[in-house]
Amino acid sequence: MSRRKSLRIASLNLLNFTAPPYSFYQLHERYNATQWRQKQTFISDFLSNSQADIVAFQEVFSIKPLETLCKEHGFDYFTTVATPQSDNLYPQVLFNPVVAIAAKFPMLQCQALSPCPELLEYLNNQNEFKFNRTPIKCYVELEGLGKVYFYVVHFKSQRVNSMAHMLNIHNQDDPLLNLLQQTVGMMQSQISRSLEASIIYYDALKTQREQNCATIVIGDFNDSIDSPALSFMTQGFHPISCEPCKELAQPVVGLTDAFNLSEQHRQNKTRAPSHYYRGRANVLDYILLSGHFNTHCALSNITSLNYLSFNDHLKPDQIAEDICSSDHGGIGIEIIY
Repeated sequence: MSRRKSLRIASLNLLNFTAPPYSFYQLHERYNATQWRQKQTFISDFLSNSQADIVAFQEVFSIKPLETLCKEHGFDYFTTVATPQSDNLYPQVLFNPVVAIAAKFPMLQCQALSPCPELLEYLNNQNEFKFNRTPIKCYVELEGLGKVYFYVVHFKSQRVNSMAHMLNIHNQDDPLLNLLQQTVGMMQSQISRSLEASIIYYDALKTQREQNCATIVIGDFNDSIDSPALSFMTQGFHPISCEPCKELAQPVVGLTDAFNLSEQHRQNKTRAPSHYYRGRANVLDYILLSGHFNTHCALSNITSLNYLSFNDHLKPDQIAEDICSSDHGGIGIEIIY
């Protein structure tokens, strides 16, 4: 009898991981020596407690220090596909954080995901589309699972870009400006997030079909998966039905929220929040899985899937961000196969 194997996958938004003397967004926003040590300890504890084999990160400004920290915890393979930008006047001020992925075994064909031009045309977005944070696409080869493709994502935030310049309004408290930003501005944010998700979704499903392989989309979605902007990502997959899988000789193409495939969901347990905003609990971080990870699928090698949360540092009543930890909780899954 072959021995069962396990695989742990986790994700964490690092909240402005920026090594001194660099600043994030503004000159005064930076870590002092004590804060930076606390930040590194927080991430080290997460890597130890998660016992993960593969970890996805978001909000990475300082790539090399994170890679060093990961390698100290046995993650010999580390990849990013983009570079944060610096301010023209103050080069120590950084913008545009990137996503990263670390693994304890080789990751193959790591690349920045390029949108399909035909899809952009289909979506009437032929102009120069650009992700807010460039996603990573790569795969690993695992005995018993074969190729597993990963998409590390950090979708557009719900923060609204100011419309003041369009209206020639200089008073940020102007009622007209506030009304338009709460309506048109919020819609623009949703459209941007939905477009990014559409491109990822299209590529993940296309890769599933062409490669007959497992796929995982993981990261900070900056919205509920049930929101109008993102709900389409999990609507096409029916995890209980096996007949189409048998007919195609591969699991049905699609994605499912990992929590809905987990033992915790079957036991009617409540998912822990991964973020709080003004005291309100939210789930913004997700792991979406192809049918290869569905224990009900006749063609799946998975025997069980556990959903993991690492959010003890989150405080519902906390108003100010604690840059020494994160404003997001970590999430993960443990797969037994």
